[in-house]
Amino acid sequence: MITSLVEQMGQQEFYPHPVTEPIELIQTHGSYVFLTGDYAYKVKKSVNFGFFDYSTLLQRQNFCRQELRMNQPVAPDIYLQVLPITQTGTKFVLDGTDEPIEYVLKMHQFPQEALLSTMFKQGKLREVQMEELGRVIAQFHSSAQTNDYIRSFGEVTKIRQSIEDNYQQSQKSIGVTQTQQQYEEIKQFTDTFLNQRQELFAQRQENNWIRECHGDLHLRNICLWHNKIQLFDRIEFNESFRFVDVMYDVAFTVMDLEEGERRDLGNAFLNTYIEQTGDWEGLQVLPLYLSRQAYVRGKVISFLLDDPAVPEQAKQEAAVRASKYYHLAWKYTKTHQGRLILMSGLSGSGKTTVARQLGRRLGAIHLRTDAVRKQLAGIPLEQRGGKELYTPAMSKKTYARLLELGIMLANGGLTVILDGKYDRQSLRGEAIRQANYHQLPLEIIHSTAPESILRDRLTSRTGDISDATADLLQSQQAAAEPFTDAEKPLVTTLDTTQDLASLNEL
Repeated sequence: MITSLVEQMGQQEFYPHPVTEPIELIQTHGSYVFLTGDYAYKVKKSVNFGFFDYSTLLQRQNFCRQELRMNQPVAPDIYLQVLPITQTGTKFVLDGTDEPIEYVLKMHQFPQEALLSTMFKQGKLREVQMEELGRVIAQFHSSAQTNDYIRSFGEVTKIRQSIEDNYQQSQKSIGVTQTQQQYEEIKQFTDTFLNQRQELFAQRQENNWIRECHGDLHLRNICLWHNKIQLFDRIEFNESFRFVDVMYDVAFTVMDLEEGERRDLGNAFLNTYIEQTGDWEGLQVLPLYLSRQAYVRGKVISFLLDDPAVPEQAKQEAAVRASKYYHLAWKYTKTHQGRLILMSGLSGSGKTTVARQLGRRLGAIHLRTDAVRKQLAGIPLEQRGGKELYTPAMSKKTYARLLELGIMLANGGLTVILDGKYDRQSLRGEAIRQANYHQLPLEIIHSTAPESILRDRLTSRTGDISDATADLLQSQQAAAEPFTDAEKPLVTTLDTTQDLASLNEL
């Protein structure tokens, strides 16, 4: 029956509206999607993969309705309605009045060129769009539901079960799209991580970072349409994929960009997201979820190898893609030496511009005093802070928190850029002492520019979370303390009015 239905849905006579021929069919392991021009129609396959079960008509109806309910709030321009399909003789009828034999989700069709995955392949994705995506997802997560039941999915036992299910469901891929060694080392990493970080996972629950998230937030499920970023195709079929740590969602997007060898774009997205949310501690669980999401992509793509409806050429391409994802999942389990980079310089000296560029190249986490200060005060990043935000006591608290976060993340194997003025020897000295104690490499980048340039930059600055103005320069210059002889070997001075090619040497 399904073969005949797919054939008829590929013909214009099936639809009560004009179509653009040829009708394009997109297949995933769980659905058929027909692109007709103005509308797209999604039919769920009658399959049971364990982690989701569409094997009965009632289940397919229920999950179509669930998908509509969950996605309309985040993509109202796309999701329209669930319609029945009936049958008269050998003819299938869309929205017929007889007993339904299938259900279909009707959506507005957007151009495939609007998919971020397509834009990525065409080289059209830019850092500014990834930064906007970071803000969109931060806002989505901040308004996402949480409660005691949802938070319970953050328990280590449930996380472990979900990951173990992946390993069980991917057994057939061992020796085909992943090696036995990769499988064993990834599994060992997961077991160790979950066993040793139980307190961290408990903190994630207590701090309400377990929410009703998207669950499958890779680039094929995000589009730029009607001049706004829209998230779609949220996971409707499995609560354990949707009631998750927010970093579970973030990891999908970062992993997708890194799989495409654009770590810079992933870095732009990640740093924007964590700055908006203040969830720097969440970066501690990110390696687990990066590996998990890459593994899931390898697993899901491998399912296509057993689908009789998938052509042989497509299967061969799927095998190559799955192997690449499994290899990436394995790479994410490897640890690295963390390090600290201190930015130093007056307001307007280009510290943040340098830090941002360096972060993109190194895949570094960029921590700004401007963001940390406002997160500590509990005010929106875009809101201008009052005098109470810049008292000596608040500045001391801000730099202490900045260094605390930097040490924590660098100890986890990350390169961390601490972006502040660091104009006092006491601030720099404490960072150096902490780095030495934790055996972390540290370097200082001192940004400079002529005073006239500093004033021009501060006067013309817009759209930034910094509250610094040109009238602060004189007092900053008077308060700045020179580098000591002990500090000088750690310092690289950059004139930010010149070409910053020397950053490539850092």
